[in-house]
Amino acid sequence: MSSRSPAASAAPAPLAVPHSLTEDAVAIFTGVLLISVGVAFFTSAGLLTGGTAGLAFLLHYATGIGFGKIFFVLNLPFYWLALRKLGRAFTVKTFIAVLLLSLLTELQSQFLQFAQLQPLYAAIAGGLITGTGFLVLFRHRCSLGGVGIAALYLQDRYGWRAGKVQMAVDCCIVLLALWTVEPLRVAWSIAGAVALNLVLAMNHRPGRYMAV
Repeated sequence: MSSRSPAASAAPAPLAVPHSLTEDAVAIFTGVLLISVGVAFFTSAGLLTGGTAGLAFLLHYATGIGFGKIFFVLNLPFYWLALRKLGRAFTVKTFIAVLLLSLLTELQSQFLQFAQLQPLYAAIAGGLITGTGFLVLFRHRCSLGGVGIAALYLQDRYGWRAGKVQMAVDCCIVLLALWTVEPLRVAWSIAGAVALNLVLAMNHRPGRYMAV
Protein backbone atom coordinates (compact mmCIF):
# COMPACT_ATOMS: atom_id res chain seq x y z
CA MET A 1 0.00 0.00 0.00
CA SER A 2 1.49 3.36 -1.00
CA SER A 3 2.54 5.75 1.76
CA ARG A 4 2.24 8.78 -0.47
CA SER A 5 -0.41 11.26 0.63
CA PRO A 6 -3.07 12.47 -1.81
CA ALA A 7 -1.47 15.91 -1.70
CA ALA A 8 1.94 14.51 -2.61
CA SER A 9 0.57 12.51 -5.51
CA ALA A 10 -1.60 15.28 -6.85
CA ALA A 11 -0.57 16.67 -10.20
CA PRO A 12 0.85 20.20 -10.14
CA ALA A 13 -1.55 22.95 -11.09
CA PRO A 14 -1.19 23.89 -14.76
CA LEU A 15 0.39 27.24 -15.51
CA ALA A 16 -2.00 29.97 -16.61
CA VAL A 17 -1.82 30.69 -20.33
CA PRO A 18 -2.06 34.41 -21.18
CA HIS A 19 -4.94 35.53 -23.36
CA SER A 20 -4.01 36.23 -26.95
CA LEU A 21 -4.65 39.59 -28.60
CA THR A 22 -7.52 38.04 -30.55
CA GLU A 23 -9.09 36.66 -27.38
CA ASP A 24 -8.76 40.05 -25.68
CA ALA A 25 -10.29 41.84 -28.66
CA VAL A 26 -13.27 39.46 -28.86
CA ALA A 27 -13.76 39.65 -25.08
CA ILE A 28 -13.69 43.46 -25.03
CA PHE A 29 -16.25 43.65 -27.83
CA THR A 30 -18.44 41.02 -26.16
CA GLY A 31 -18.30 42.64 -22.73
CA VAL A 32 -18.92 46.16 -24.03
CA LEU A 33 -21.80 44.99 -26.23
CA LEU A 34 -23.49 43.32 -23.23
CA ILE A 35 -22.99 46.44 -21.13
CA SER A 36 -24.42 48.66 -23.87
CA VAL A 37 -27.57 46.49 -23.87
CA GLY A 38 -27.79 46.86 -20.10
CA VAL A 39 -27.42 50.63 -20.47
CA ALA A 40 -30.28 50.58 -22.99
CA PHE A 41 -32.48 48.83 -20.41
CA PHE A 42 -31.64 51.45 -17.77
CA THR A 43 -32.03 54.42 -20.11
CA SER A 44 -35.35 53.25 -21.57
CA ALA A 45 -36.81 52.80 -18.07
CA GLY A 46 -35.36 56.08 -16.80
CA LEU A 47 -33.17 54.30 -14.26
CA LEU A 48 -29.69 54.87 -12.93
CA THR A 49 -26.69 52.73 -12.11
CA GLY A 50 -23.59 53.20 -10.03
CA GLY A 51 -19.99 54.12 -10.68
CA THR A 52 -18.89 56.54 -13.36
CA ALA A 53 -21.81 55.40 -15.46
CA GLY A 54 -24.18 56.46 -12.67
CA LEU A 55 -22.71 59.96 -12.65
CA ALA A 56 -22.97 60.02 -16.44
CA PHE A 57 -26.65 59.06 -16.19
CA LEU A 58 -27.34 61.86 -13.69
CA LEU A 59 -25.66 64.44 -15.91
CA HIS A 60 -27.40 63.01 -18.98
CA TYR A 61 -30.84 63.36 -17.37
CA ALA A 62 -29.99 66.84 -16.04
CA THR A 63 -28.45 68.31 -19.21
CA GLY A 64 -29.73 66.23 -22.11
CA ILE A 65 -26.18 65.65 -23.35
CA GLY A 66 -25.65 62.13 -24.70
CA PHE A 67 -24.66 59.51 -22.12
CA GLY A 68 -21.76 58.32 -24.27
CA LYS A 69 -20.13 61.75 -24.51
CA ILE A 70 -20.39 62.41 -20.76
CA PHE A 71 -19.18 58.92 -19.88
CA PHE A 72 -16.07 59.27 -22.04
CA VAL A 73 -15.10 62.63 -20.51
CA LEU A 74 -15.69 61.54 -16.91
CA ASN A 75 -13.31 58.62 -17.32
CA LEU A 76 -10.35 60.66 -18.52
CA PRO A 77 -8.85 61.39 -15.04
CA PHE A 78 -8.85 57.70 -14.07
CA TYR A 79 -6.40 56.68 -16.80
CA TRP A 80 -3.55 58.16 -14.75
CA LEU A 81 -4.33 55.78 -11.85
CA ALA A 82 -4.70 52.86 -14.23
CA LEU A 83 -1.38 53.58 -15.94
CA ARG A 84 0.54 53.91 -12.66
CA LYS A 85 -1.03 51.07 -10.68
CA LEU A 86 -2.37 48.54 -13.20
CA GLY A 87 -0.04 48.83 -16.18
CA ARG A 88 -0.02 50.02 -19.76
CA ALA A 89 -1.83 47.00 -21.23
CA PHE A 90 -4.72 47.37 -18.79
CA THR A 91 -4.94 51.10 -19.47
CA VAL A 92 -4.97 50.70 -23.26
CA LYS A 93 -7.65 47.99 -23.13
CA THR A 94 -9.74 50.10 -20.75
CA PHE A 95 -9.46 53.17 -22.98
CA ILE A 96 -10.60 51.11 -25.98
CA ALA A 97 -13.52 49.67 -23.99
CA VAL A 98 -14.65 53.12 -22.78
CA LEU A 99 -14.42 54.55 -26.30
CA LEU A 100 -16.34 51.60 -27.73
CA LEU A 101 -19.09 51.85 -25.12
CA SER A 102 -19.39 55.60 -25.74
CA LEU A 103 -19.87 54.96 -29.46
CA LEU A 104 -22.29 52.05 -28.98
CA THR A 105 -24.52 53.94 -26.56
CA GLU A 106 -24.69 56.89 -28.94
CA LEU A 107 -25.76 54.57 -31.78
CA GLN A 108 -27.83 52.14 -29.70
CA SER A 109 -31.23 53.63 -30.53
CA GLN A 110 -30.68 52.78 -34.20
CA PHE A 111 -30.43 49.08 -33.38
CA LEU A 112 -32.44 48.53 -30.19
CA GLN A 113 -35.71 50.08 -29.03
CA PHE A 114 -38.30 49.03 -26.45
CA ALA A 115 -42.00 49.63 -26.98
CA GLN A 116 -42.74 48.79 -23.34
CA LEU A 117 -40.40 48.03 -20.44
CA GLN A 118 -41.44 47.45 -16.83
CA PRO A 119 -38.95 49.33 -14.58
CA LEU A 120 -38.26 46.57 -12.04
CA TYR A 121 -37.68 44.05 -14.82
CA ALA A 122 -35.43 46.56 -16.58
CA ALA A 123 -33.44 47.06 -13.37
CA ILE A 124 -32.88 43.35 -12.68
CA ALA A 125 -32.34 42.23 -16.29
CA GLY A 126 -30.20 45.25 -17.08
CA GLY A 127 -28.15 44.72 -13.93
CA LEU A 128 -27.50 41.05 -14.66
CA ILE A 129 -26.61 41.72 -18.30
CA THR A 130 -24.32 44.60 -17.35
CA GLY A 131 -22.69 42.58 -14.57
CA THR A 132 -21.97 39.75 -17.01
CA GLY A 133 -20.38 42.25 -19.39
CA PHE A 134 -18.18 43.63 -16.61
CA LEU A 135 -17.19 40.09 -15.65
CA VAL A 136 -16.00 39.41 -19.21
CA LEU A 137 -13.92 42.60 -19.17
CA PHE A 138 -12.45 41.98 -15.71
CA ARG A 139 -11.35 38.48 -16.69
CA HIS A 140 -9.35 39.97 -19.54
CA ARG A 141 -7.70 42.62 -17.36
CA CYS A 142 -9.92 45.41 -18.62
CA SER A 143 -12.57 47.67 -17.13
CA LEU A 144 -14.72 50.65 -18.02
CA GLY A 145 -12.67 53.08 -16.01
CA GLY A 146 -13.74 55.03 -12.95
CA VAL A 147 -14.84 52.88 -10.02
CA GLY A 148 -13.94 49.73 -11.95
CA ILE A 149 -10.27 50.78 -12.01
CA ALA A 150 -10.30 51.53 -8.27
CA ALA A 151 -12.10 48.25 -7.47
CA LEU A 152 -9.62 46.15 -9.45
CA TYR A 153 -6.67 47.98 -7.88
CA LEU A 154 -8.01 47.37 -4.36
CA GLN A 155 -8.61 43.69 -5.15
CA ASP A 156 -5.10 43.24 -6.52
CA ARG A 157 -3.46 45.26 -3.71
CA TYR A 158 -5.50 44.30 -0.64
CA GLY A 159 -7.60 41.30 -1.67
CA TRP A 160 -10.89 43.19 -1.37
CA ARG A 161 -13.48 41.67 -3.67
CA ALA A 162 -14.06 43.94 -6.65
CA GLY A 163 -17.79 43.19 -6.63
CA LYS A 164 -18.26 44.21 -3.00
CA VAL A 165 -16.22 47.39 -3.41
CA GLN A 166 -18.17 48.38 -6.50
CA MET A 167 -21.51 47.48 -4.88
CA ALA A 168 -20.85 49.79 -1.92
CA VAL A 169 -19.80 52.71 -4.13
CA ASP A 170 -22.64 52.10 -6.59
CA CYS A 171 -25.33 52.16 -3.90
CA CYS A 172 -23.94 55.44 -2.53
CA ILE A 173 -23.99 57.03 -5.98
CA VAL A 174 -27.52 55.86 -6.68
CA LEU A 175 -28.67 57.25 -3.32
CA LEU A 176 -27.31 60.65 -4.37
CA ALA A 177 -29.90 60.57 -7.12
CA LEU A 178 -32.60 61.19 -4.48
CA TRP A 179 -31.86 64.88 -4.98
CA THR A 180 -33.11 64.77 -8.57
CA VAL A 181 -35.01 61.48 -9.09
CA GLU A 182 -38.19 60.22 -7.43
CA PRO A 183 -37.62 57.63 -4.67
CA LEU A 184 -39.35 54.75 -6.49
CA ARG A 185 -37.03 55.02 -9.46
CA VAL A 186 -34.08 55.19 -7.07
CA ALA A 187 -35.29 52.00 -5.36
CA TRP A 188 -35.50 50.22 -8.73
CA SER A 189 -32.06 51.54 -9.61
CA ILE A 190 -30.62 50.14 -6.37
CA ALA A 191 -32.11 46.75 -7.27
CA GLY A 192 -30.29 46.98 -10.60
CA ALA A 193 -27.00 47.91 -8.91
CA VAL A 194 -27.33 44.96 -6.52
CA ALA A 195 -28.07 42.56 -9.40
CA LEU A 196 -25.07 43.86 -11.32
CA ASN A 197 -22.65 43.54 -8.45
CA LEU A 198 -23.91 40.16 -7.25
CA VAL A 199 -22.69 38.77 -10.57
CA LEU A 200 -19.23 40.19 -9.83
CA ALA A 201 -19.16 39.24 -6.14
CA MET A 202 -20.04 35.61 -6.89
CA ASN A 203 -17.89 35.14 -9.98
CA HIS A 204 -14.86 37.43 -9.68
CA ARG A 205 -12.85 36.90 -6.52
CA PRO A 206 -9.17 36.26 -5.64
CA GLY A 207 -8.24 32.60 -6.03
CA ARG A 208 -11.26 31.68 -8.15
CA TYR A 209 -10.05 33.21 -11.40
CA MET A 210 -6.75 34.92 -12.14
CA ALA A 211 -6.80 36.93 -15.37
CA VAL A 212 -3.56 36.92 -17.36
